[in-house]
Amino acid sequence: MQMDNYEDIINLPHHTSKKHPRMSLEARSVQFAPFAALTGYDDIIKETGRYVDSKIELDETQKIILDGKLQILHEEIKNRPIITFTHFVKDRKKDGGTYEEITGVVKKIDEHTQEIILEDKSRISIGNIIRIESTSKIFGYYDEENG
Repeated sequence: MQMDNYEDIINLPHHTSKKHPRMSLEARSVQFAPFAALTGYDDIIKETGRYVDSKIELDETQKIILDGKLQILHEEIKNRPIITFTHFVKDRKKDGGTYEEITGVVKKIDEHTQEIILEDKSRISIGNIIRIESTSKIFGYYDEENG
């Protein structure tokens, strides 16, 4: 006798185990989640592709200009000039870094730590500065001749 369409079992009740509790829908769906054999691989690829700059080494003329501007800034600090610094920020994860501009009122030039401290408490390492600018033209000759 041949039965079509599983007529012998189609109306039987669904089997439920007495030893193992029924798996929740959420737990069952996990088995269909994508599998990442190399955990963190995507992050490593993104990090490798992230661009960083090399630190620029200033020539002697550029160093003299920056030193002159720092001297003027030291003399003008009492007038609370608003200054824009372009400086190198070292990357925490790889060799190199980025150049950032920060503008603010200079509070102090700390000769011991070789840092410029702004009123917002930002700190800039003097050795990482490549440009100092001011809209108030406090730098006179340096602004006119050498930008």
